[in-house]
Amino acid sequence: MSDKKLTVVLGASPNPNRYSYLAVNRLVAKGHPVLAIGKKDGQIGDTPITKDHPLPENVDTVTLYMNPGLQKEYYDYIFRLHPKRIIFNPGTENDELAEQAESKGIEPVEACTLVMLSTGQY
Repeated sequence: MSDKKLTVVLGASPNPNRYSYLAVNRLVAKGHPVLAIGKKDGQIGDTPITKDHPLPENVDTVTLYMNPGLQKEYYDYIFRLHPKRIIFNPGTENDELAEQAESKGIEPVEACTLVMLSTGQY
């Protein structure tokens, strides 16, 4: 399990047409444990979506699927998770959050989680 990365998907949606939905499914298919957080409770396959803000230990990655305007209310939560990195998927790029993350020793990555998974870069 050492290569399996606990990933928090922020902006998870039960809509199969959303990239966050695809990301949760692909992360799970690759064996990564996932915590899916969305605007409302729901389900993606066997993975529950919660609107709560649990604080699991050993979070490797927070991957963002929400625009920068919506991210602000999650800054404190993200930092309390102490992730190793934050992935800013296309459309979620946020210099303010990236700079704050870097100052806290968290690697900001502008990339696509789906591409990273499919190319073995995750």
